[in-house]
Amino acid sequence: MTSATITIPDAEAMRTFAAEVIAPQLAHGDLVILTGDLGAGKTTFTQGLGEALGVRGPVASPTFIIARTHPSEVGGPSLIHVDAYRLGSLAELDDLDLDSSLDSSVTVVEWGEGKAEALAEDRLHITLERERGGEVDMVNPDYGVREVRIRAHGDRWADVTFERN
Repeated sequence: MTSATITIPDAEAMRTFAAEVIAPQLAHGDLVILTGDLGAGKTTFTQGLGEALGVRGPVASPTFIIARTHPSEVGGPSLIHVDAYRLGSLAELDDLDLDSSLDSSVTVVEWGEGKAEALAEDRLHITLERERGGEVDMVNPDYGVREVRIRAHGDRWADVTFERN
């Protein structure tokens, strides 16, 4: 299992990290599981992926519709963006029939820990953690340093590194 931990200073840097470090590594059939508290940057991260993958946007949180498909506008994989927060089990996630599109898309599952691992043996599990305490900037809620921990599972990711150039 490959792993890395990266410090991200703000929301724009989160989008850039996703676009420049993670997106170039992704291909049809890849699964990314995002874990983190509310406001940790899961959707911000996915926005960076979507921009780099050249998908039709805007990429927004799919909280109320559970899953949103963003087709590629550049001939690459589509982005399937899932919010599993309100799903109680793998069975409910399975009801979304992600298996039918998994091979042809990049699938990102927010709140997928403990639910989405069975979708693919080869997957990236990315945990986003934000600072706690101190003053909250209500004008700019994306304020604050994030720690991004990447754990790569499966042979697909055996030789991949996650470093900025």
